[in-house]
Formats: sequence, C-alpha cells, structure tokens
Amino acid sequence: MSFSTLGLSNEIIRAVTERGYTKPTPIQMQAIPAVLSGGDVLAGAQTGTGKTASFTLPLLHRLSSDKSVKTTSNGCSPIRALILTPTRELAAQVEESVISYGKYLKLNSMVMFGGVSISQQKRRLNSRVDILVATPGRLLDHVQQGTVNLSQIEVLVLDEADRMLDMGFIRDIRRILSLLPKQRQNLLFFATFSEKIKELAAGLLNHPTLIEVARRNVTADTVLQKVYKVDRDRKHQLLAHLIRQNNWEQVLVFTRTKYGADRLVKQLADDRIPALAIHGNKSQSARTHALAKFKNGGVRVLVATDIASRGLDINELPHVVNFNLPNVAEDYVHRIGRTGRAGASGEAVSLVCADESQLLADIEKLIERRLPFEVVAGFEANFPSQAEAIPDGRKHRPKSKGDKPPARSTAKPLPQTSVKQSTPRTVTSGKKSSSSSGTSRRWAKGDR
Repeated sequence: MSFSTLGLSNEIIRAVTERGYTKPTPIQMQAIPAVLSGGDVLAGAQTGTGKTASFTLPLLHRLSSDKSVKTTSNGCSPIRALILTPTRELAAQVEESVISYGKYLKLNSMVMFGGVSISQQKRRLNSRVDILVATPGRLLDHVQQGTVNLSQIEVLVLDEADRMLDMGFIRDIRRILSLLPKQRQNLLFFATFSEKIKELAAGLLNHPTLIEVARRNVTADTVLQKVYKVDRDRKHQLLAHLIRQNNWEQVLVFTRTKYGADRLVKQLADDRIPALAIHGNKSQSARTHALAKFKNGGVRVLVATDIASRGLDINELPHVVNFNLPNVAEDYVHRIGRTGRAGASGEAVSLVCADESQLLADIEKLIERRLPFEVVAGFEANFPSQAEAIPDGRKHRPKSKGDKPPARSTAKPLPQTSVKQSTPRTVTSGKKSSSSSGTSRRWAKGDR
C-alpha cells in the first residue's frame, strides 16, 4: 500500500514523497482513513512508528479541502485545529511536521510553549493561524490574557495523551476542553495504555474508532536491549568505558533527576567525553541549543531526564542508555523508543545497581520478557537476581533525593463490548497478538 491509496490530496502526497516516505506504517494505514472519515479516534502504537503523520496528514487534508470562508466576530480567520502536546520539544517537532507536510497547502500554523517570549506569540496570533500546536500551560496563559480564541476549533488532537496525564495536565486539559465548541472531531493518540487513558477517552470521545497496531506496552523489535549489573558509584565509569570501548558517537542517556543529569555531564567532561544536559530546569534556549548540538554531532552524549523521553525525534539514533531505571515502568518503553524508530535498528542499555532490582522486575513484567545480562570485566556487581527480587523487592527500590515514589500500572484491558450501531472491523497490521493487535473498532463512550 502507498500513501496515494489513503485518500490524501496530491499536494500532501508530493510533500510526503519529498521527505523520502513511500509506504505508510501500520498505524498510518489505519489512522489516516479513520481521521478522514470525520469521527473521533483513539489510537495507540509504539513510539517511533509514525503517529505524528497519522494525524497531521489527514488533518491537513481536511482543512485544505474545506474551501468555505470562516471568520471570527472581529473578522479574523479563526484557529481551526488545536494540537496539544506534553512537552516543548514535542510541540516543536509536531509543528515542523505540519510545516513540512503542508508546504504546498495554503495553511498557516504556529507553535506555542513556555520558556520563550509570550509577546512574540501574541504578535503571531494577530495574523492568520489555521493550526495551533501548544503545550497546555502556555495556551492557558494566552487564554487568561485574552489573546487566543478557541471558539471555532474543528479538530482537537491530544498527542502523547498518556504522558500529559502522567505529568498532571488533566485539570489544564479539562479547562481547555470547556473553551472549545461541542461539535468537533477529537483525536487522542497514546503510546502506553492505562486506566487514566480509558477514563479520559470515555469522557471526551464520541463512539471513537479504537486503533492499536501492536500489543500494549511493548518495546519495538528493532531495539536490542541489554542490562549491565554495576555498583551505583561505578556507573559513570562503566558508561565512559562503554562509550570509548564501542566507539559510540551519539548516545542519549537518561537519569532519574535533574541534579543527576548535571552531575553526569561534569563527570563525562572529566573523562573528556563531550556532553550536555536537557531537563526542566534548563531554559528553553539552552534545551534547544543542547538538542541541536547533539543532532549535528557537536557533542557525543545528551543527558536527559524523562522530560525528553517523549518528543525527541533523532534520525537513526543508535544508542540509548538508562543510567538510572525509571520509577514508572512505562517510562522505560518511552525512553528506549527514542532509538529503533521507523524501522531502523538501535541499542538500549540499562546500568542496574542493587537497589534497582525491583524496578527492573517491574519493567520486565510490563514488557513481558526478561532482559539479558552482560558483564564487563572489572565492573562486576553482586545483588539479587530478577527472580529473587520479584516477590518482595520493595526494599530494593531507590530512594534518591527528589525522586517521586514509584507508581504501579493499574491498566486493565479495554472492554470488548462493541456499539450496536457500528460493526467492529479487523485490519491486519504488523505482528499478531492476543491483545487487540492490528484492530480497529468502535468503542462506546460509556464503556468502562
């Protein structure tokens, strides 16, 4: 199947082809027709499978196909589509996709997030904006100041909705929803399924098409995963050894805390390994600078907290390292999803010390597989095996300063009840699974 068979305009197909894409991914094959049909959509897929294009392409098609002239009460062109994202980096990435795929269309877009001048954004809002990509906090700043009008939104997209809920944006989202017209199309995209997502979808979506192209909460087959047991105070030495020994030129490293990220950057600098950090305490200009230098090869290592586990799209990123395991197992999936994207291969390495045994067990339970161990001579460490840690591993949980208590997933399978007026349909895509793999169906708004 090619993009031309999905019902997209020639202008969009031309832009997609110029970016080197010829065949849609499984999520795109199912989501694009569903979005074009005009109904609500609840779609989930692994990170790096092309979810952004799954909603940007049909969104651009819908808005460009409607030739009717629309104006607000003051005679200006209204904002017609709103895309909400959890992080600044993801917002910038999504708007880049909108610009790239819509280069031959007469549509205008802008991105809006905190950490930069709000006055420049106000001036931009005085001109035509068809598609607004925003983070919830900065959007509400504009709402409070009366500089943005959301009364004529036709399409709402919640991208990485699960991450927004994890970051505590639910109140902001509900406030934004109250400002939107009731008649609109709602698109909710997620990477990991949870009870929170099910509750949000039940209250927001109207008989949505449910799309899942793989088993929930699994990692991509293109990522080679491995674990090194190591004492906590020797982690940075092992990381430096792996980088030098394997000649890694581009490595994304995740730490649990902001302080830990900054400290690791200094330690790597002492080892003469160029590195920069990206986290919530950094200014937006510093974050943008660090990411740009990492992408263009100016530094070998980018050290990040989980703020960067979503939204970082780096072409053919070869290596991801978990310097600390995340407290929430689902975040492991998002972290390593930065590599092995769009069919490329990648490697995900986790440096695990004794008090992370239970966190490792939680991750393995989530992804339903054991992670293989490798040993580096001189860095051996002895602590309970995964099997020993699973029954009662609470005592092994790290209690680093500033860490939040770990949260356990309470996700339940989505009920298999279908709406009477719509017939469930099955679409073959990717690998088969017993958990809604490659299926698309209608889900009743009241299902729990």
